[in-house]
Amino acid sequence: MSHVLTVMLVAAEASGDDRGAGLARALRRRLGERVRFVGVGGERMAAEGVQSPFDIAHLSILGLVEGLLAYPRVVRRADETAALARREKPDVAVLIDSWGFTLRVAQRLRRQDPGLLLVKYVGPQVWATRPGRARTLAGTVDHLLSIHAFDAPAFEAEGLPVTFVGNSALQVDFSQAEPQRLRAEIGASPDEPILLVLPGSRPGEIDRIAPAFDDAVQLLKDQRPNLHVVVAAASTVADKVKMLVAGWRHRAHVVEGEAGKRDAMRAATVALACSGTVTTELALAGVPMVVGYRLGPVTHAILRRLIRTRYITLFNIAAQDFVAPELVQGDCNGPALAREVALRLDDPALRARQVAAQNAALHRMGRGGPDPDEAAADAILKLLRERGAIPA
Repeated sequence: MSHVLTVMLVAAEASGDDRGAGLARALRRRLGERVRFVGVGGERMAAEGVQSPFDIAHLSILGLVEGLLAYPRVVRRADETAALARREKPDVAVLIDSWGFTLRVAQRLRRQDPGLLLVKYVGPQVWATRPGRARTLAGTVDHLLSIHAFDAPAFEAEGLPVTFVGNSALQVDFSQAEPQRLRAEIGASPDEPILLVLPGSRPGEIDRIAPAFDDAVQLLKDQRPNLHVVVAAASTVADKVKMLVAGWRHRAHVVEGEAGKRDAMRAATVALACSGTVTTELALAGVPMVVGYRLGPVTHAILRRLIRTRYITLFNIAAQDFVAPELVQGDCNGPALAREVALRLDDPALRARQVAAQNAALHRMGRGGPDPDEAAADAILKLLRERGAIPA
């Protein structure tokens, strides 16, 4: 390859920054000094040589109202990203997740340079909501790298080629977890049950969900004095969670950090979890769980008209079944949550059936598949070879 390949990577939130950094490392392993990176990202991508022209912190937006308020900022940042591409003249632009922002960047790049190879990494969840986004994306980019094995049909039907590269959430390694260390730390004998509580990673989730989880825990502890309760506090909300748990009527043990969380996941008998990435991690750890979630009333009223799936948990979507029970909005209350958790605490056979069904769903999601960073790098180099941008 005579010239140095210029790869533009664009990410607007933490998970995308992580994927972008992994992809950059995988491409550098293959190309060494023959590749350089430009684009937009966070700290992890910066460590791989992507010097972002602005801080992406203000682009990580959750909720419909917040999205409307942030619109002018999103447009301004998309303009700046397009200007960066105009200066750096990349051979390929990889737009990672963050639908609203990366779509606007893609549209600008397409107008600016119709011949530029545009690759979307992580597609919008059109199987859950807003199916029209599949057609929009197909009209804007050249290829989709998907993280869900069940993504492809909706996009291919609109003429967009798809390569499944796997999901980094399925690569969590529990081999170093020490469940017995956690049991010793909390004074739990090998046969005493442990309930692991994961109340969310955003302040709004804690505010909406923690009271119902608290009610459930107190009801369960009233009936089961030997039940040990462990609460995993995400770093983003650790102080908030510790303050809440300190006010609980029954004592609970709080763990922080990834290692502590993985020890707790491997030690848990049952988990009570806020919907999110942790449900996939729990399934990988082999823990039967009950999932709870509450949205703000305005967002829920709007989304109720848009959502096309009955499920909110990824492995339930993959299975097209309530493998883990989901208690949402009004159903996410103390007595209902406690009832579902109690069923699992009291019935080893039910726990075993649920874990087996979770494992089958993880297989459908692509567990044991390719390393996403390596597969994404291979797919991008293949596309560039097909275009003659690098030698075959």
